[in-house]
Amino acid sequence: MTIENSDTEVMNQAIEWLDHGRQVELVTVARTWGSSPRPPGSLAAVRDDGHIVGSVSGGCIEKQLAIRIDSNDRVRAFAHEISNDEARKFGLPCGGHLELVFEALDNSAELKEITNLVANRKRIARTVTLDSSQSRIEEVDRHTNFLFDGAQIRKVFGPGWRILLIGGGQLSRYVAQFALALDYEVVVCEPRPEFISAWNIPGCIISNKLPDEAVLEYATDHHSIVLALTHDPNLDDSALIEALPSDAFYVGALGSRANNERRKKRLTGIGVEEHEVQRIHGPVGLDIGSRSAAEIAVSIVAELIQSRNAHDKATREASKQAENG
Repeated sequence: MTIENSDTEVMNQAIEWLDHGRQVELVTVARTWGSSPRPPGSLAAVRDDGHIVGSVSGGCIEKQLAIRIDSNDRVRAFAHEISNDEARKFGLPCGGHLELVFEALDNSAELKEITNLVANRKRIARTVTLDSSQSRIEEVDRHTNFLFDGAQIRKVFGPGWRILLIGGGQLSRYVAQFALALDYEVVVCEPRPEFISAWNIPGCIISNKLPDEAVLEYATDHHSIVLALTHDPNLDDSALIEALPSDAFYVGALGSRANNERRKKRLTGIGVEEHEVQRIHGPVGLDIGSRSAAEIAVSIVAELIQSRNAHDKATREASKQAENG
C-alpha cells in the first residue's frame, strides 16, 4: 500500500475529476516573496464548479481561485503574480505574495503516468513551456529540483519520503501518526508477533521481516529514513548495520547518550566504519525535555523536519550557484 502525500492527493483527485468529464485547472506556486505560507512547487487542482484539492496559499486565496475558474477562458498555461494589493486583500501574512502558474487540463493520461512512476519509487520531473503549453516528463536524479524561470516551470514528483520504523511499540505508533500527517510513507518492521498484533495505526506498510532485511528492501535511496526504536540491541543493531552504509538520508536510534556511545563502540567492534557510525542521530530527536512517548515522538519528527529543511535549503543554494555558473 502506498500512502498519499499532498502532491499525489492532488494528482489523484484531478485524475478522477478528468475521468468523469470535468474540466480541471492545475495551479502551481511558481515564486514566493516575503512570508508566503506555501513554498514553490505547491499544488492545487480546481474543478470547473470551484471545488479545490490541495493548497497554494494556506487557504488565503483558494476562494479566489474557485471564482476565477468559473470565468476561465481555458488558456492552456500562464503565470499570474498576486500583487501586493491582492495579497493584502486575500490575507497573505507579513506582506508575502506569490506568482502562480495555471494550466487547463484536458485529460488525465499524463497525470496517470506520473502517479504510476512515483508509486514505483521513481523521481519524475514534469516541465511545462508556458507560451506553447507543451509539457514533458522525464526520470531525474535526486539533485534535480523545482525550477521556474518565467518561460518554463519544472515540478518534481517523488519518490516520497519514507520512514522505516524498527519496532512496533508505543513510541513507533506515535511517530507513525505524526509522520502520516506530514505526508511520509511509513513502513513498520516488527518481527515480534506480540507487538505487531497490537499495531492499530492504519495506513502503514507492515513487515515481519528481520530488521536488516527490511532496511535492504525499504531504505534504498536518499529519501529514506531509518529509525531504530525497539531498545533491543539485537534488533536495532541489525538495522543499523545495513542502514549506516546505505544512501538513507537519516538514521536515528533510541537510547540515552551513554547507550548511544556503547552502541557506537559495539558497531565499530563488528566492522562498521567509524565515519558511518558517526551518522547515527542518537539519542534520536531534538532535546526538548521529552519524557512521555508522545513527547519523544514529537522531538523525533521535529528533528526530521529540521534536517530536511536544512538539506533542502543547501540543495537550493547549490542549484542556484550551479545555474549562475
